[in-house]
Amino acid sequence: MDKMDGLTSNTMLMLQRSMEFLWSKQSCILDNIANVETPGYQTKYATFEESLRQAIQSASSGSSPTAAVRQAIEEAPIEIHQAEESTRLDDNGVNVTEQMVELVREGYQMQYVMQAMSSDFSLLRAAING
Repeated sequence: MDKMDGLTSNTMLMLQRSMEFLWSKQSCILDNIANVETPGYQTKYATFEESLRQAIQSASSGSSPTAAVRQAIEEAPIEIHQAEESTRLDDNGVNVTEQMVELVREGYQMQYVMQAMSSDFSLLRAAING
């Protein structure tokens, strides 16, 4: 097993992937809000948790679970989907209230991930400074 430092740990990699997912999620939400009046536009949403869970489950049965989990985190795809439902006459599937709530929720999630990263870097700084 390879030795991992604080910058390349599975935890830091997971925080990095979480930020990538949150950026993708935010992009989908902003596209949805921007297209609220576009006829036929269907709501987009990003997923990551399910593909990550599946990748980690299949990786954890291997001979080197730590390295396999790391590879699963690195390779689990962030997927963009389109919702199929539409409740409006113009076939636009965007619910602005729902999208605004998701945007606020995503903002809190991003803030949490940033605090976790900052905390990890603070510990690393403390270890370096002694």
